[in-house]
Amino acid sequence: MQFGRTYEEFEVGAVYKHWPGKTVTEYDDHLFCLLTMNHHPLHMDTNYAEKTTDFGKNVVVGNYIYSLLLGMSVPDVSGKAIANLEIESLRHVAPTFHGDTIYGETTVLDKTPSKSKSDRGIVYVETKGYKQDGTLVCVFRRKVMVPTETYIKERGGEQPGRPELKEQGK
Repeated sequence: MQFGRTYEEFEVGAVYKHWPGKTVTEYDDHLFCLLTMNHHPLHMDTNYAEKTTDFGKNVVVGNYIYSLLLGMSVPDVSGKAIANLEIESLRHVAPTFHGDTIYGETTVLDKTPSKSKSDRGIVYVETKGYKQDGTLVCVFRRKVMVPTETYIKERGGEQPGRPELKEQGK
C-alpha cells in the first residue's frame, strides 16, 4: 500500500480519488464539536435546528468535513510529508448532514523544488469533498513540503523506524 509520495512521484494534473468514503454520524459530529469546544446549537441541538434554521435539521460542523478530507488525502498526498506549509483557501460550498457519506479527491496543481534544500520540494494541491449524490461540499488548497527520493534513501528507506520481527528461540 502506498503511503504518500516523494516529490518525483507527483505529476501536475494528476487526480487522486481517495477511498473509502466516510458516512458522517451524529456521534462523529457531536464528538468533534465537543473536542473543539464548538457548542453552536446548529450542530448540537436538534430542536433549535428544526425550528430556527433554513435546513430544518442539524448541520455537520464544516471543520469536521475539512479535517475528514484532509485525513482521507494522507495516503495519497501527505503520507511522506515533511510539513504542511499552508492552507491557502478553504470553502464550505454546501451543508453536510448526519448520514451523508463524504468522498474526496485531490488534484496536483503545481510543484516546485525547494530553493533552500535540494532534498525536498513543495507540492500545491486542491482537495474537493462531495456527498454520495455528487454535491460538492468543501474545497481547499494547500502547499505541502515533501521529500525527494534522495531524502528517503538518506534516512533509511520507506519505514526507517519500523522494528524487525524477532522469532522466539532464534
